[in-house]
Amino acid sequence: MKGDILIIDDEQVVHDSCRKVLTRSGHRVESAFDGMEGLRRLREQVFDLIILDLKLPGMDGMEVLRQIKADIPDVVVVVITGYATVEHAVEAMKAGAFDFLPKPFTPDELRVIVNRAMEKRALTLENLGLKRQILSDWSDQIVGESEPILEVKRLIAKVAPTDSTVLIQGESGTGKELVARAIHMASPRREKPMIVVDCNTLVETLLESELFGHVKGAFTGAIATKYGRFELANGGTIFLDEVASLPLNIQSKLLRAIQEKEITRVGSGKPIKVDVRIIAATNRDLRQEIASGRFREDLYYRL
Repeated sequence: MKGDILIIDDEQVVHDSCRKVLTRSGHRVESAFDGMEGLRRLREQVFDLIILDLKLPGMDGMEVLRQIKADIPDVVVVVITGYATVEHAVEAMKAGAFDFLPKPFTPDELRVIVNRAMEKRALTLENLGLKRQILSDWSDQIVGESEPILEVKRLIAKVAPTDSTVLIQGESGTGKELVARAIHMASPRREKPMIVVDCNTLVETLLESELFGHVKGAFTGAIATKYGRFELANGGTIFLDEVASLPLNIQSKLLRAIQEKEITRVGSGKPIKVDVRIIAATNRDLRQEIASGRFREDLYYRL
């Protein structure tokens, strides 16, 4: 299997030597030189394999590893370090690393471990039934064989088996909801509901109640307790269409739902745990929205 590989290491020589070996094997290789940059790249692109140095400036490599596995549990991570001990290896494996490669390593050693890691990645995708899901559930609905369409299908196939949040950007009418449904139907959550929320059409005064629910007596007209969209989507997926139209106070509550995996109904102080995958979409440039103060930067990076 040929794939997309991210190298997180602070040494240029490591990037150069690994890139030379891996590109010759047909892989696509990207670079990050510290943990924060690596995590940012992982939010922007789907990778099949991460090659991670344990000794990094700033954010420690083990901390980066734990964050990666928390955000993208199915991604394969190979840990490398020039300060290898048995204890380091055991700790990394317990944190979710696929394997451990001490520095310095030869090109052959790198090729062998990357080939094994890619076999693991391919097996994960196969076990999740992606090939069958792609053919039966949505491939026939996404029409076209152009390179951009094929790239969209490839990205759907990669991101679907993970449980990470997804942000879909594109102009109105380009099929963002179709892509969201494709991701849901090819995911382990496909037997659970996908709840669609058009954030642009909901009345602002009722947004919080619609998303998170309310208890009886929370406000005038609240004659009974109501489940919000997040609770209705429990175990499945919630699709927030035109997420950029959410007011800032709701954005902060959405951020909490993503980070803490819990919501609070209007009129209640009791948090409720929810198991929901979030897919969001927008036709706006979120970086411009952030610059103008209309969208939270921390929420953007969580999406």
